[in-house]
Amino acid sequence: MENRPIIKKEQVETVYDSRFIKVFDLRYEPGKHYFDATRRAKDNLAAVKSDEEFRQMLPDAVSCVVILKIRGQEPRLCLSREYRYPAGHFLLSVPAGLLDPEDATEENPVFHAAARELREETGITLEESDSIRLVNPLVFSTPGMTDESNALVQIILNREEMPKVSQEGAVGTECFDGFLLLTKEEAQKILKDGVDGQGLFYPLYTWAALMCFVTGMWE
Repeated sequence: MENRPIIKKEQVETVYDSRFIKVFDLRYEPGKHYFDATRRAKDNLAAVKSDEEFRQMLPDAVSCVVILKIRGQEPRLCLSREYRYPAGHFLLSVPAGLLDPEDATEENPVFHAAARELREETGITLEESDSIRLVNPLVFSTPGMTDESNALVQIILNREEMPKVSQEGAVGTECFDGFLLLTKEEAQKILKDGVDGQGLFYPLYTWAALMCFVTGMWE
């Protein structure tokens, strides 16, 4: 740890700044540059936080492992097909979304955001019979190019019958094309194949949800 590059706020230069994405030059040594594409403001970059601030920081977003348990039926993993603009396709995805500034004022910001995203993307509202727990507080997407991160949250829907689902609550640029309710066997096949049933690749957070489901980690 002694030879770890220390990046200070005054060393960071703004390369590009817009409402939705920013790029910073993390000048960790004179003449040495490393670029960070991020949603965060300059003062809130992961790279400039103290060790304690780093350990306590909130993730940028939340991704949900949603498992549906209907009485008398095999448990199923609930996924959707969401249009991912950089990939140009509807990809197998989990309910997910950014933490809003208002979430930080809640007792549990991550759970508050997870419940909202579940409602917006599936039409399902959590009930007392359901359960929600933290799988991982913060997983970086790829720190080689961005400090963006997601919390992983597990939601188990314990219901007597199939709840009504809807994607009409999509906001902004979100675009969906239906749901998939996967059995364990179906989820295992997608994991083994590395692509979904249409032969398309899928996001890393979908892979994490599939792994949680097929390994029984959710039980």
